[in-house]
Amino acid sequence: MNSHPQTPKTSVPWNKGRLVGQKAPLKLKEIWAIRIRLQLAGMARDLALFNLAIDSKLRGCDLVSLRVLDVAQGNAVLPRAMVMQHKTHRPVQFEITEQTRQSVAAWIDKAHLASSQYLFPSRVAKSPHLSTRQYARIVVRWVESICLDASAYGTRTMRRTKATLIYRRTRNLRAVQLLLGHTKLESTVRYLGIEVDDALEIAEQTEV
Repeated sequence: MNSHPQTPKTSVPWNKGRLVGQKAPLKLKEIWAIRIRLQLAGMARDLALFNLAIDSKLRGCDLVSLRVLDVAQGNAVLPRAMVMQHKTHRPVQFEITEQTRQSVAAWIDKAHLASSQYLFPSRVAKSPHLSTRQYARIVVRWVESICLDASAYGTRTMRRTKATLIYRRTRNLRAVQLLLGHTKLESTVRYLGIEVDDALEIAEQTEV
């Protein structure tokens, strides 16, 4: 019989070495840096995906499952669209700006997509459209291309980016709530982390 006391096993926290919490939104100069790189590289699909992710503010699962008919009629990409959210089963509307319409139209034309097809088909045979995991890997490539730390960014970065810019310019929480498709204003407050941002901004403006 072994009389030596057993050394208790120490469990390693799942988040050790990881940056947890809200993913950072992109700044305006970072949006343009990524956009220009995609344009120069001729990456039509990624450019359309990037622009539409910024404009739509959709969750990853809703973005990757868009069909051509959700955003276009015939050869024309719509200035506004509406989709049913997978998480809340509630509709949400979003704007599609001119440059996004151009990039989406160019992608549809290049990929020869029919209106009933998924806008971002998967290159993996088993999946009919881009998976959220594939989308997450693409986002990592985007942020790394402009030398950002990928651990601080993710698919939620794309959802938060324009919403954060809109809030900072307008301070209109209700508008941002509608654009994000949140049912409660408190969810929007937590999602944007605006209480902390606003508190820091007030502190920075207060000299003692």
